[in-house]
Amino acid sequence: MAETVNGKGQILDGHIFIYPKDEARLDMPDLLSFMRRNILYGADYRDNYLLYTGDHPILHQGPTMVGPDNRLVVNLPHYIVDTYNGFFAGIPAKITIDDDDKQNEGLQDWNDANSLQDKLNEISKQVDVYGRTFAFIYQDEDANPRVAYANPTQAFMIYDDTVAQAPYAFVRYWKDVEEGSWCGEVYYADGVDQFNGSTYTAKDLPNPYQMVPAVEFYANAERQGVFDNAKTLFESLNKVMSQKANQVEYFDQAYLKMLGVDLDEDGDGKPDIDIRNNRVIYSPDADATNAVIDFIQKPDGDTMQEHLIDRLVKMIHEITMVPDLNDEAFSGNSSGVALQYKLLSMRNMASTKERKFSWSLKQLYRIVFSLGGVVSDPDAWQAININMPRNLPSNLAEEVQTAVNMASITSKQTALKVISAVDDPQKEMERIKQEQADAVKQSQTIANAMPDYLKENPEDETKASEKVDNGELEGTEDDGK
Repeated sequence: MAETVNGKGQILDGHIFIYPKDEARLDMPDLLSFMRRNILYGADYRDNYLLYTGDHPILHQGPTMVGPDNRLVVNLPHYIVDTYNGFFAGIPAKITIDDDDKQNEGLQDWNDANSLQDKLNEISKQVDVYGRTFAFIYQDEDANPRVAYANPTQAFMIYDDTVAQAPYAFVRYWKDVEEGSWCGEVYYADGVDQFNGSTYTAKDLPNPYQMVPAVEFYANAERQGVFDNAKTLFESLNKVMSQKANQVEYFDQAYLKMLGVDLDEDGDGKPDIDIRNNRVIYSPDADATNAVIDFIQKPDGDTMQEHLIDRLVKMIHEITMVPDLNDEAFSGNSSGVALQYKLLSMRNMASTKERKFSWSLKQLYRIVFSLGGVVSDPDAWQAININMPRNLPSNLAEEVQTAVNMASITSKQTALKVISAVDDPQKEMERIKQEQADAVKQSQTIANAMPDYLKENPEDETKASEKVDNGELEGTEDDGK
């Protein structure tokens, strides 16, 4: 449901900011309204980060007045994010321009210079935690395009009000520690504005890319993180585990009840044991014939707690669609097809994320290529091929056999893509061609070094044979003596 902000702006579901396209610049009141709203949303982003890092709400609850007070955190958010991110981005993405070796070389050089694979891994993890994050392009001291990323607590994107919802402006902001005010930069397609507090300090600074130099990365249209739908389950699991620890400690501190037993052997009227420190309830006046010695304890709910813990853990993995890889379902001799079915939900979720990421990556390269420094063709971003293989245990022998079978009906480059050991099929094709050329060259070198009579020349075979028979070749007579 759309919400109006300061009369002009809108906020759609998923915290998507919209602003009229026909407005040349953001008015300062509109900019501050968007900033205040993003800072408000930042509390939710911050909560997700705290859950991921193990700082859960149970650690900040008030102390209990009586009994043990254990605070246990079962940090499944960290496990879920790292497992899913490792599955999605653990193997570096294969990003190539297949039909142009020179353009592809420029692409790979830029990727390596910017450590793009490492940044892409971090971007993927932030998307799993926050639901979205941003990558933006800037120029270094040598005017080379560089890429950086910013999480949604530090930046936000504003889209125009057209059907396409094209990027209108990208805003980065931070707190000025000395002045205590918010300051930042607003990137438009035709310039950059800087602000401090409620005042623009610089306007229309140059933007060499002539487009908004930033891209939003997200895994789904709702901009939800991978564990957003399971937050209440994390709280319940922490609570149950803490209560279970309290119960164990309670039984460890249980009182011993001794009724109808005389512990006063020396006749001084006092029991001969330390009642307080040994947690003993003592009454010698009870009926001695019915003496009782046992512990005072409340009913044991261990079975019920274990069932609840198992159910909560199972529900968390089902709702987040990230399975527990330590579960018995993944042990034993399950077939590859069976394991694929167990991972089907996570694979489907990863496929959706890959489509979103591929589109965002191409938009990122569109910005980078716009100046023509990385590649000569600014439109080369349209020819980029992006392959994000899943990080699964692989059978290299099966992959090679599959590639061999595919090679008979597809191109060799397409067949090479199914082999996980091949990071860049384009480069692998170049290596194969180079090895073949080297082999031909080596064969020619060997052939040229052979004696004339051993060279395969059909016209000279007869003459060479006659010379050998007549001993006319050099060294033949000597060898015969």
